[in-house]
Amino acid sequence: MKNFFYLIVLLGLLTSCTATRKSYPGSNSAPPPKQLPRDPKFLDNISIKPEEDNRVAVGNSAPLSESVRYVPGMVFSTNIEKCNPLQFKYAIMIDEPVEKLTNERLVSFLESWFGTPYKYGGEGRLGIDCSAFSAMLMDTVYGVALPRTAASQFEMGMRIRKEQLEQGDLVFFNTTGGISHVGIYLANDKFVHAGSSNGVTISDLEDPYYKRRFIGASRVK
Repeated sequence: MKNFFYLIVLLGLLTSCTATRKSYPGSNSAPPPKQLPRDPKFLDNISIKPEEDNRVAVGNSAPLSESVRYVPGMVFSTNIEKCNPLQFKYAIMIDEPVEKLTNERLVSFLESWFGTPYKYGGEGRLGIDCSAFSAMLMDTVYGVALPRTAASQFEMGMRIRKEQLEQGDLVFFNTTGGISHVGIYLANDKFVHAGSSNGVTISDLEDPYYKRRFIGASRVK
């Protein structure tokens, strides 16, 4: 009887173990890992873009606009980093910001004739007088034809006050009686002329000599 009881218990244990164990093909190995799909799919309407390059290509950037009043012969740059050496030279001489001295034809003319000796009645490189110089400058730079003498040049154009002077205006003086001397205004009271002492040079209207002898100014361009 006792042996029969042990037999019943043993059969119960064997039945319980068999019911709880899962069988896998091939024996007692662990279950295979879960397989991922071969072609993974991402969420719709989501994309990844490379970061945009916001740097500016300086070499290809558009030039700055140079909105300045045009005058005949204006070629020089208004960008100080691109200014011509002659712009710097004459900007210093007339106390003008270099980027404002843009008239290449005028500056080139000044460079070409500066220091030419004075000669009454002269019209060339070996000597030139004031009215011949002013007539040549106005014709070469501004395309304006002037008569030969200072007195006849004074009769041309529109009379302007001293405070209205602009580059290219004519300024007149009484040096030997009447309208006897003429120059071309540049800027900051500076004018260029063929003077009897220094030839073609730049002088100042506020210089006591010229201030006392100043008669008037006119605009012909």
